[in-house]
Amino acid sequence: MGSTKPSLNRVAQLLAVIAIVLAGIATYANSFGVPFVFDDDEAIVNNPFIRDLSSLREVLLGGQDAGMTGNGRPVLNLTLAVNHALGGYNIWGYHAVNVLIHVLAALTLFSLVQQTLHRPPLAERWGAVALPAGFFTALLWLVHPLQTESVTYIVQRAESLAGLLCLLTLWLFMRGTNGPRKSAWLTASTATCLLGMATKEVMVTAPLLVLLYDRTFVAGSFRAAWQSRGRYYLALAATWIPLAWLVARTGGRGDSAGFDTGVSEWTYLLTQCGAVVHYLRLAFWPHPLVLDYGNTVIRSLTAVWWQAVLLSGLGLATAWGLWRRPPWGFTGAWLFVLLAPSSSLVPVATQTMAEHRMYLALAAPALLVVLGMLTLLGRRAWWVLAGATLGLLTLTISRNAVYASRLTLWADTVGQRPENARAHNNLGIELSVAGRGAEAARHFEEALRLQPNLADARNNLANELLRQGRLPEAIAHYETALRTKPDDVLALGNLGVALLQAGRLREAMARYEQLLALDPDDASAQGNLGYLLLESGRPADALPHYERAALLQPGDATALLNLAVALTRTGRPQEAVARCDEALQIDPHLAAARQLRAQLQAGPAGSR
Repeated sequence: MGSTKPSLNRVAQLLAVIAIVLAGIATYANSFGVPFVFDDDEAIVNNPFIRDLSSLREVLLGGQDAGMTGNGRPVLNLTLAVNHALGGYNIWGYHAVNVLIHVLAALTLFSLVQQTLHRPPLAERWGAVALPAGFFTALLWLVHPLQTESVTYIVQRAESLAGLLCLLTLWLFMRGTNGPRKSAWLTASTATCLLGMATKEVMVTAPLLVLLYDRTFVAGSFRAAWQSRGRYYLALAATWIPLAWLVARTGGRGDSAGFDTGVSEWTYLLTQCGAVVHYLRLAFWPHPLVLDYGNTVIRSLTAVWWQAVLLSGLGLATAWGLWRRPPWGFTGAWLFVLLAPSSSLVPVATQTMAEHRMYLALAAPALLVVLGMLTLLGRRAWWVLAGATLGLLTLTISRNAVYASRLTLWADTVGQRPENARAHNNLGIELSVAGRGAEAARHFEEALRLQPNLADARNNLANELLRQGRLPEAIAHYETALRTKPDDVLALGNLGVALLQAGRLREAMARYEQLLALDPDDASAQGNLGYLLLESGRPADALPHYERAALLQPGDATALLNLAVALTRTGRPQEAVARCDEALQIDPHLAAARQLRAQLQAGPAGSR
């Protein structure tokens, strides 16, 4: 009889693991067809540094001087590069990895909660229900709709992967505090922490969480924790060094984060008072969910006074708990410490609120709900918690459906945040792609009403006007966009096209020269400037631009044809014939190349 209970416990553990895995798959099964959205374009689709896994240095460290989501995060980039190597831009694989990360994080949380409740400070009260408490905490956390932004939105793998690595760092530490091979477990914990630091900056808090966990559940005091594992904590602290180096290389993530973003620490702190209370509300009532809250800030304490009072009260309660009731204090500290990097004093100016910031912090309210229900209802709580899980799962499936297309996602975002200029701009882009130009123009205009200096929206409005043949208006908007953002290469190129269509060739030429000074690898601008110079009777000046355009577009038959024309005008017919032959190898049906080749072979009379 002595072995029956351990055997039943192992069966229960296995069933819990299976249930968590199946719940994760069921919750996110309808996310596997969600397209690339928002920052996915910059960090995945248009990111050249993840396209060649053989160049590992480029994968890990390439392009760190800009603001894309993957910059300064080599482990994240490596996972994206592996996805690309295995399936190109097949979105199914990217979503499969995201769901796998999320499920692994839930399983780690399950084990961590369960084993923590068996620790001496809690075992007497919670040891008997440790398994169901850990199971339902992980399950509620897994299926909660607030997690969709970190799982369904592909590039926010940065948040979920950092969350998994933070949980594993803590779990490996816990394993290293008892049983055999303690040093091996602690070494593995340090290595995992280092990987987390190379995944996302929020991992900066992991060493503090481990120390706090040690003091609360293992050593009993900070002094005892240091005396027992001082070298381990020095090793954990050393992982901040590569993190600092990676952050320095990004230049404040393209000036989007840090103390030089134009948003003061006080203003950002006020904004975060409202943001954190909003996150807590969403933890208990997850509606409405919003992909992009924009960059709105709060500048007056009176606008968020009650949120500031509430958070101050929770902060004081956490401090008191750490002093008098350490396990409960640790739960509060979990929330505040994990939110501190992005939701305190360091401004993230481009996105002052974001639901993915609650990814790992959500474990604290989930645990409190589960323990509260078990206290009030005993085993009857299992049915209530199972019902809550099913309800949250249904809401998450519904939220995933909103991500089904870029158009539905941005329409939903505008509906929830009509004051968000960036959302109107992005919805306008998707309406334009869908051929709904008039609606697109209205959203671009609304974006400019909300944020007159939003150069992207003005450029997009000008593009729409250009498509409608309204050249003078389009040109005026391009020029206004360039006054706001003089180095906007997209606006420069588009203005060049508009001026070309308007017959203002000299002005178009000046804009293309300005663009190429900023970006000499713009093949379209090289070709267009070559055309303008050729039409101006300057074939010798046009030739280098056509050569550069052909070099930048090795598979473009038209670029080779244009080069052949320029070679013809500069008296180099044999080279022109060779370029025509190359163009016809690429596109045998390119009639203009075939005609030019025939003229050249016919001699001066035929090419007159």
